[in-house]
Amino acid sequence: MKIRINGGMTLLHPIILIPARMASTRLPGKPLADIGGLPMIAQVMKRAQEAALGSVVIAAAEKEIADAVEKAGGKAVLTDPDHPSGSDRIWEALQKIDPNGVYDVVVNVQGDLPTLDPALIKAAVAVLENPQVDIATLACEIKDPQERTNPNVVKAVLGQDSRALYFTRATAPYGDGPLYHHIGLYAYRRTALERFVMLPPGMLEKREKLEQLRALENGMRIDVAVVDTVPLGVDTPEDLEKARAALGARK
Repeated sequence: MKIRINGGMTLLHPIILIPARMASTRLPGKPLADIGGLPMIAQVMKRAQEAALGSVVIAAAEKEIADAVEKAGGKAVLTDPDHPSGSDRIWEALQKIDPNGVYDVVVNVQGDLPTLDPALIKAAVAVLENPQVDIATLACEIKDPQERTNPNVVKAVLGQDSRALYFTRATAPYGDGPLYHHIGLYAYRRTALERFVMLPPGMLEKREKLEQLRALENGMRIDVAVVDTVPLGVDTPEDLEKARAALGARK
């Protein structure tokens, strides 16, 4: 399905890929954790489907994930369990699903966002209406003072046109003004994703432990849609209980 963005003339043909693997030190077997009678990965799949942008496929590292997705009525493709990142995993999945290059936009939705607002996926894809943008992502203004200095909260440093100038775990930029909490959801042009995964890890990427810096170091353009909410990422048993409560309240 091709979509017209923001009523404009740009036609995009996106696919949403959700990388998932069983290895998790803080929450073993995380993709299969039950939330509202479904495994978490199936809940994430449903949020992605609710965005109504086109095909949604799980890029699974293990067969048990693929089996759970298919049991829930979804589509999954098995990928190499040893991929170093979700970007590498979705690239392999894309090549298997779409070797002829039908999809020109690839959305990478993390597999631990069961309460994700589908509007956030749409917001990321809408950024690619600008043909000069290689990669789109999201950020939310930081309101909690503790987040400003928390290295686990990645900050997006933005120019006036919402173009990403840098991403960092430090408190940046210096001085008065808002700071932005980066949300790790990406929409790539297919050509940008292909180039990105072929590049070697960069110096800043290795220092900050932030994969997106590889793109900036190599002159790729990342623009950011500023949204008003940060989705709950499920990394711990406590997060899992919050997700169960949130989806229970939604029902």
